[in-house]
Amino acid sequence: MTTETRAPAKLALSAVCLGFLMITLDATIVNLALPAIGAEFGEPATAALQWVVDAYTVTLAAFLLTWGAAGDRWGSRRVFEAGVAVFVVASIGCALAQDATWLIAARAVQGAGAGALLPSSLALIAHQFPDARERARALGVWGGMSGVGLAAGPVLGGLAVGLADWRLVFAVNVPVGIVAIVLTRRAVTEPPRRETRLDFAGQLFGTASLAAFVAGFIEAGHAGWLAPATLALLAGGVVAGAVFVAAEKRVPEPVLPLGMLKIRNFAVATGIGGLFNFCLYGTLFCLALFLQRAWSLGALAAGLALVPLTMAVGLNAFFSGRLTGRFGPRVPMVAGALAGLAGAIGFALLPAERALVPFVVVSVVFGCCSLAMPAMTSLAMNSLPGKAGLAAGVLNASRQTGGAIGVALVGALHPAAGMWLVAGGYALVAGLAFAERQSS
Repeated sequence: MTTETRAPAKLALSAVCLGFLMITLDATIVNLALPAIGAEFGEPATAALQWVVDAYTVTLAAFLLTWGAAGDRWGSRRVFEAGVAVFVVASIGCALAQDATWLIAARAVQGAGAGALLPSSLALIAHQFPDARERARALGVWGGMSGVGLAAGPVLGGLAVGLADWRLVFAVNVPVGIVAIVLTRRAVTEPPRRETRLDFAGQLFGTASLAAFVAGFIEAGHAGWLAPATLALLAGGVVAGAVFVAAEKRVPEPVLPLGMLKIRNFAVATGIGGLFNFCLYGTLFCLALFLQRAWSLGALAAGLALVPLTMAVGLNAFFSGRLTGRFGPRVPMVAGALAGLAGAIGFALLPAERALVPFVVVSVVFGCCSLAMPAMTSLAMNSLPGKAGLAAGVLNASRQTGGAIGVALVGALHPAAGMWLVAGGYALVAGLAFAERQSS
């Protein structure tokens, strides 16, 4: 990349990453605000609080595939700007919510906007940085913003609740989103478009399957695995999933081309993405409640206790881009998975009484899991050249699906049991990382 084109490219990267930071931040910023939200709305049950988180991640996961293809067809920059606009409007709705139902519905709309923003952001980076090495570094910055957003969310949520009001965690998105749109219009160029057809049947049954599974896991947490409602929801998820697979085999341009999963490195990246977010989202949800319920910390104190994890996640995500550019994706993916495994075991062994020093040490170790984030993204994008929007949509649909299920399933368990489940998930991530073909 020449000196003349480097500055505009960096400005374009800043614009895209600013919008992306906003949506990753909102995946977890609400965690430490959950007790305050429950107290105000009279909805203290864990199931209701899980839906405040999962209404966002379910719709985000559900719309990623369709919006990824739509970006290829209508223009990734146009879809990116539309996603930011929807997200900002929905954030206003969240800040003005008068009850839990209103908030959950607004969170779902937020997720739909994020579903347009996320895959188009990756497609714009792929277009702006055609050189593989430059792209790896740019994805490192993008992944670093993801790490910062995911880990800083609980901290900023705690600060908002402790110093002001939980509604601030949503209102802050408004100026950030406006700046992102202005910068995008100024610096980001539109990639070439590609004619595609939208798969509405796949969208419908894929969404229904995911929502039913997540609802079933949440229901199991308070009603039991053998409760009629739990069994009905899980069965509905299976049936909708089967119809989804059958539909994808029949349409000419499916929302999820199943043949993509036959490409080894792309399948590896997709599997790692789902497992990684299952572990990370589940852990952040558990820690937010554990610090306030088990250790009786206030929202502000709990947020400050998570600062070491926040810093470790953000720094290692940025560092991963350079590691990936130099050594390929396997090294940072394996390192991140092993760090997550060690950290999850450490969290599982924490005593019930307050032990802040061990908590900080374990948090720093766990935070190194973010080494895997930009690496998995780079692996996926390089596995499907020329289909950046679709590749980004599938990868991040897997990640957000894993995150939604992680909050539902890990959040339904005792914290120690949940952390052992997370440890098993990271062990699987490490195994998948070794399956990556180095030739990519």
